[in-house]
Amino acid sequence: MELQDLFGAQADGDGQPKRESPLKSLKADLDFYGESIKETAVEIMAEGLSAYPIFVAHQHRVSLGEVILDKDELGTEWSIHASTLEEFVDRGIINEDRKALFIKQYKKPEDFMCLFVIVPEGANFVFYPYRKG
Repeated sequence: MELQDLFGAQADGDGQPKRESPLKSLKADLDFYGESIKETAVEIMAEGLSAYPIFVAHQHRVSLGEVILDKDELGTEWSIHASTLEEFVDRGIINEDRKALFIKQYKKPEDFMCLFVIVPEGANFVFYPYRKG
């Protein structure tokens, strides 16, 4: 899934105007955080912790992974935690029997950040490209 797929504001069934998705602010924060996230991904892989870094994006308290970018400290909308496929399997977020499928869909970590985006409506994996430049 791409981040743009999550952007659409939710349509209210009662004819109310659509509300803007909070994920628009996530895109801005990811563009701002991109270099730091990429450096962390490279570190995770270089240190042999995992070949599959996963970054948890959230706006509330989450006890998954380790905080690398705190929204309160940085004056942004989203916090980012660094995690790994192995932690997601250990914690039961990704079932062991789905691990191979996840690996098959995992995009090249040098080009894309793998995000587990948590919003009040639920959570989903998103691959977001690093900005070129």
